[in-house]
Amino acid sequence: MLLKEVVRNLAYELVQGDIGKDVTGIAYDSREAAPGSIFVAVSGFTVDGHRFIGKAIENGASVIIAEKEPTEIDPSVTVLKVASTRDALARVSSSFFGNPTEQMNLIGITGTNGKTSITYFLQAIFERAGSSLGVIGTIGTVIGDKLLKNKNTTPESLNLQQIFAEMTAEDIKHCVMEVSSHALNLQRVAYCRYNTGIFTNLTPDHLELHRTMDEYFEAKALLFGMTSDFNIINADDPYGRILIERLRGGKAKLLTYGMEQTADVYPDHIDYYADHTEYTVHTPKGSTRIRVNLPGAIYVYNSLAAIAAAYSNQFSLQQIAEGIASVEGIKGRLEVVFEDADSRIIVDFAHTEDSLEKALKTIRPFAKGRVILVFGVYAADGDPGRDKRRGMARVAAAFADFSVITSDNPKEQDNQMIIREIVEAMEACNGAYEAVVDRRDAIAFAIDISKPGDVILIAGKGHETSQIIGKTEIPFNEAEIVRQLKGVSQASK
Repeated sequence: MLLKEVVRNLAYELVQGDIGKDVTGIAYDSREAAPGSIFVAVSGFTVDGHRFIGKAIENGASVIIAEKEPTEIDPSVTVLKVASTRDALARVSSSFFGNPTEQMNLIGITGTNGKTSITYFLQAIFERAGSSLGVIGTIGTVIGDKLLKNKNTTPESLNLQQIFAEMTAEDIKHCVMEVSSHALNLQRVAYCRYNTGIFTNLTPDHLELHRTMDEYFEAKALLFGMTSDFNIINADDPYGRILIERLRGGKAKLLTYGMEQTADVYPDHIDYYADHTEYTVHTPKGSTRIRVNLPGAIYVYNSLAAIAAAYSNQFSLQQIAEGIASVEGIKGRLEVVFEDADSRIIVDFAHTEDSLEKALKTIRPFAKGRVILVFGVYAADGDPGRDKRRGMARVAAAFADFSVITSDNPKEQDNQMIIREIVEAMEACNGAYEAVVDRRDAIAFAIDISKPGDVILIAGKGHETSQIIGKTEIPFNEAEIVRQLKGVSQASK
């Protein structure tokens, strides 16, 4: 592809070279630069790509896009200077792959909690109705029968555009993706065309990047200026109500959902059970009974968001109800990994104060004995996360009968310090606890102290199957660990 076509819509200064040459690809990691490729020098949190321009050229890069003019560059290498290499990476990636989101129906979901389960519900609705749907998010990337692992919830712009191009090549016309605040803030999704945007809720999280809730909200809000057809907003969330007022009269049609505030899509006659929930949903096109094979109000909210999106995409109420009912469960979301006549052990991804509180409140009515919680607080890049650790401890003290405080991806932070801060907050809240540093030992301890009728909730990792300690990623599958500790074989589970 000609470079001049790739940079047609890019604002740049030509420092040296020409733009009439052919280019073979794009890289933002110098190790992945190949002969004839474009290297975009992105400045990251810890690594500045400008430092690796020489290495990229050694590997064959024939074009450099940078914010700072490199020195002593071979004159045969074309150098373009731009104001933002993050923006440039997104722009040239979209152009290089033929602007693939303009050829598909793209649904973006943002918010602190609920994104993954909404993608599951939507995937089931689309597939039940005979439409292929690509998925990008926490569970990975789904393209047809392939499941690929994502490094981030929302991949970097180059990888993202490549994924979209692969989907269009396989004739996948619809895609639902989780859109993280990091991705919006760091322009990973710039130049994507979204047909529909969904807002779930906003609770404290990722403040190591955004610093304040207002900054966090404004990052999330960026998605709803990128949509063309529908914006679907949770009317019960305080930040959702701010968005609703902001989006009224916009180019995309506004559709609201909720359980408490007046909304376009809402439930009534809700029946909660230990393993599922049933309710009647009301939409602008009629009403129907819904069965969600997950317990609790949170999955009423998440299924309502999926219903609103499916309604916007012209699915019938029957197709919607059948699709949601076909989801037997969601890995790592209130997933019962062991159950017998005396006990139940549940794994959940709850890693924020709000999601942990909702998980504990969902479990409580169906626990005959105590609710025992195993949890830690993951290490946030660039911030010790002290406020979050205190907040999680307050929730644990208030809503669990007993907590086992342990590790959760401590990375390179001081694990003992993390646990000590959680313990201090637990004691300040008069919470009953035991600290067990090793997470497997903590799970074993919780099982050992449990009595008939108790429910154990292991929170924080959910679907994840590894633990990051230092720079090492260690295999850690909680469902398998529980079964091993309970003496249950994979074949007999």
